[in-house]
Amino acid sequence: MVEGLATRGWVCLDGFLDEAAARSLAEESLHAWEDGDFRRAGVGRGAERVIREDVRRDHVLWLGDETTGPAAKQYLARLEALRQEINRACFLGLFDFEGHFAVYPPGAFYKAHLDRHRGTADRVVTAILYLNDGWQPGDGGRLRIWTEPGRQDGPCEWIEPRLGTLVVFLAGDYWHEVEEARKTRMSVTGWFRTRGL
Repeated sequence: MVEGLATRGWVCLDGFLDEAAARSLAEESLHAWEDGDFRRAGVGRGAERVIREDVRRDHVLWLGDETTGPAAKQYLARLEALRQEINRACFLGLFDFEGHFAVYPPGAFYKAHLDRHRGTADRVVTAILYLNDGWQPGDGGRLRIWTEPGRQDGPCEWIEPRLGTLVVFLAGDYWHEVEEARKTRMSVTGWFRTRGL
C-alpha cells in the first residue's frame, strides 16, 4: 500500500481489515446511526461551513473520545501503524489522523471534490475504509477517482465500497466523487495531517 501511494499517489486495497473486524466497525457505525448521533455533512469549515444538498447528502459522526468504540479504537491503531510506515517511506511529516463515520442513505451522493480546504495544507493523505457487507454492482455508491493528479477530465477508476476495502490517496491532488447510493452506504473517512495551516 505504501509503495502504491509513493509511486502512483493513490491505492486501493481489498481486505485491509478482516471481515470480523470490519463487521464490528460497521455495527458501531450502524448503532450510532440508529441512535441519531450523526449530523448532516456540510461543505467548508468553521464559520464558512454550510449544508449544500446539491453538492453532498451524506451524514457524519466525527470520531472522538465519546464516539469511539472498541472496534474504532482498533482501526485507529492500525491507521497509526500505517501513518508511521507512510512517514518512513515518503517523508510526509504526517502528525495525526482525524476522521468520521459517514453514512449515505439511499439517494445520497457527493459531487467531485478535493479533500483539502482552500487555503490550508494540513490534510495530506485521505484514507477511506468501506463497511458495506454484501455490496453488489447496481447498489450505486461507488467511488470515482480521477487517476491523474489535479485533473478531473482524464482517466478514472470506479471502486465498489465493499466491506474491508481501504482507499488511500493524496488529499490535495486527486479529484473524486461518490455516485448516488441506492441503499445505505457506510464508511470511515479521514485524513492523515501535518502541522500545516
